Amino acid sequence: MNAPNLAPYGCVPGDFGTPAAGVLKYAVEYYWLEDTYMANFPSNNAAFPGVDSRSVFITRTYTHLVGGILGFILVELALFESGLAGQIAQFMLGFNWFLILGAFMLTGWLASRTAQTSSSIGMQYFAYGAYVVAEALIFVPLLYIADAKAPGAIDSATLVTALGAGGLMFVAHRTRKDFSFLRALLMWGGVLALVAMIGGAVFGFQLGTWFSVAMIGFAGVAVLYDTSNIIHNFPEDRYVSAAMQLFASIALMFWYVLRLVMGNRN
Repeated sequence: MNAPNLAPYGCVPGDFGTPAAGVLKYAVEYYWLEDTYMANFPSNNAAFPGVDSRSVFITRTYTHLVGGILGFILVELALFESGLAGQIAQFMLGFNWFLILGAFMLTGWLASRTAQTSSSIGMQYFAYGAYVVAEALIFVPLLYIADAKAPGAIDSATLVTALGAGGLMFVAHRTRKDFSFLRALLMWGGVLALVAMIGGAVFGFQLGTWFSVAMIGFAGVAVLYDTSNIIHNFPEDRYVSAAMQLFASIALMFWYVLRLVMGNRN
């Protein structure tokens, strides 16, 4: 399928600051509301006896993380192979992004809250699945333009993201350091990023290469924080929620790595 004419939509390859707010939203919301969510659960693992209970939790979390990533890939493949991706991209690029992001933010908030607070494992899975599908949909325009305008960019961004996120997760497990002190940095960094994105959308300035680099760094800090939280602090019956949190951070990293690669190829 031929790439859509993007000029009527005021969109050029690499100019995706505003839609990225939807990707960033989940991480920012979680860091601000984490105390509220965690208040419903034990602050330590005393309620989950067993020498290997933490190892089981970590294994389950990463299994569900891989499941979420595979689900994301399968949804994207289905959309692109069926030809729906082009229609979705044209619709989303031609529609009011604030309304679209509002819908996605509401979906993300409901999904994250359900995964964090519901005692039903079925509801936690439903919330995770809904969030993965929402992420897949909001990625469609970026992936569609990357496929049409920057061949090979998606593969390169996938490799860089896998190496970057995997390396940070290895550091967290290797050092066993508690990186919970990074939470304040993520909270305020996320707010500043959202202000920059909204400002760019309202006043028409582009956020450029250095913003993408900064956001890749922000996502890296989020991956490190999330992994540390999984190792040390996350309640052991919340492996679905933990996987969802780490998935959101990796998706954020992939978004900006791809944006950066696309910019360098245009």
